[in-house]
Amino acid sequence: MNTIDTQTLRAWIGDGHELALLDAREDGEFGTEHLFWAIPCGLSRRETRARALLPRPATRICCVDDGRGLAEQLATWLESIGCTDVSVLKGGTKAWIAAGYVVFSGVNVPSKAFGEWVEHHYGTESLDAPELDALIKSGRDMVVLDSRTLEEFTRMSIPTGISVPGGELVYRIGDIAPNPDTLVVVNCAGRTRSIMGAESLRRAGIPNKVVALRNGTMGWDLAGLNCEHGRTERFAAGTPASAALALERATNFAHETGVRTISPAELTAFEADGSRTLYVLDVRDPPEFRAGHRPGSVSAPGGQLVQATDTWIGVRNARIVLLCDTGARARMSAAWLRLMGHQDVFVVEGGLDAVRSGGSRRATVPELTIPHDTIGVAGLAAILSENTAVVDLSRSVDFRDGHIPGAHWGVRTRLTALESAIQAAKNVVIASPDGEAAILAVPEVRTLSGKEPRVLTGGTAAWKAAGQPLEKNRLIPADADCIDFYLRPYDRNSGIEEAMNAYLSWEIDLVHEIERDGTVRFGASAHH
Repeated sequence: MNTIDTQTLRAWIGDGHELALLDAREDGEFGTEHLFWAIPCGLSRRETRARALLPRPATRICCVDDGRGLAEQLATWLESIGCTDVSVLKGGTKAWIAAGYVVFSGVNVPSKAFGEWVEHHYGTESLDAPELDALIKSGRDMVVLDSRTLEEFTRMSIPTGISVPGGELVYRIGDIAPNPDTLVVVNCAGRTRSIMGAESLRRAGIPNKVVALRNGTMGWDLAGLNCEHGRTERFAAGTPASAALALERATNFAHETGVRTISPAELTAFEADGSRTLYVLDVRDPPEFRAGHRPGSVSAPGGQLVQATDTWIGVRNARIVLLCDTGARARMSAAWLRLMGHQDVFVVEGGLDAVRSGGSRRATVPELTIPHDTIGVAGLAAILSENTAVVDLSRSVDFRDGHIPGAHWGVRTRLTALESAIQAAKNVVIASPDGEAAILAVPEVRTLSGKEPRVLTGGTAAWKAAGQPLEKNRLIPADADCIDFYLRPYDRNSGIEEAMNAYLSWEIDLVHEIERDGTVRFGASAHH
């Protein structure tokens, strides 16, 4: 196995060639301390995540961890599936720190640091929670637009707000606020998507005054104001009447930042080019993607793509092609990716005119075809009280929200913690949200339990859909045990206010941290 030292990796990060820097730890562990450009690829999710992040097996890859041997395990596995250029950072993050380089806490750090850079660079205007509260009470002509996902909005929202995820703002603002005197306020949970949403509208040149809600729903909470829960108000579906105006606005911003347009034929040529990694991302609202899309494309809603770029793009210096229907949403997202430092970002002209059906580019996962026994929802309900151990591989935060009664929560790579419970059981059933992670865990559970486990068909989603009972417990797993997920302040069971304040300070400080890091160049690619 090829190992490299910190100086070599540092040189690779800056040499302009393709590089996937994969951290083999679970997401929660990754969030405590990692390299700026590292992408979480925990061993428990390697089969699906690595394949989605690495469409081209010949990409140069460096695996990293905190020196526990996980990087070596990931590298060995990557080589076993045909990756041909895999190295391990000797000594991991500890060696990186010892060499005097900077490490970062948190998740989606490049995107969040970019949001702070945008605020500094463009002077994004903002107001704080008490100011917004006073404006709402005064009856001012205004709209409060929540730029997170609908799911996050429903969990908690600012009073009077509606859900307009960030990638939809420029596209839909002409219909939502046709009067130039209407004040537009954009919020998220913290800072990044408030800033990016507000600045998108400003860059698009809308005539309205636009401000970000400083510190989002966290700032609202910290000011002693009440968030609302369970609301589902969102933008009107379908193509907005003002779509042509949105395209004109987005085209100007895309042109300023050096976004290039290509034809569908050029995209086909990119797909045939085995020398470069290619991501084909559809930035429309997910229901639109599900209704029909270009075969081989992946759903990456625009606002989320800019806020969590490392969820979709695992290879530095890869080619990125964005698609939407009218061209406005793809251009806005592409412009921000250019400013974030991604050089080869393209928008397909007429990308969806010719093709509106076909499968998503879901990387094939051969491990999902391993023979395994299954059990349906009714079958599990019938044996649940007969000494049955259910191993649930949901995210820890989702397990707390509701799980099959009596289920044991587990992370696939740490199932030894459940050994005594599953060895003592008469029946062992593995569950996961959609059933896929459960199939992948069959060999591990079989080895631990000494018996043949069954996989719950359709996963916990099928159990919930059938109206079966759920158990909720915010305390299990405990905060300290949630190694699979980097807990947000409001996911915690204690110290929520301190965590919110710490999180907001951390975001604001990212601008200074990336200066110390020295490998980050935001905005530079616009002036090529």
